[in-house]
Amino acid sequence: MANLNIKLVKSLNGRIVKHKATAEALGLRKIGDTTVQPDNAATRGKIAHIGYLLQVTEEN
Repeated sequence: MANLNIKLVKSLNGRIVKHKATAEALGLRKIGDTTVQPDNAATRGKIAHIGYLLQVTEEN
């Protein structure tokens, strides 16, 4: 199963509370934080929600 490498590239300051909570659920707290998540529907939904704050790359 493929994984996604997710990096927070924009600040969470001044963002909507739900967007901050979504970033926290992905394990991202500050700019430059990276996490590896499974490529599934739940993760894709979170990325769609706050994609404007993230940089996403596929990991084999």
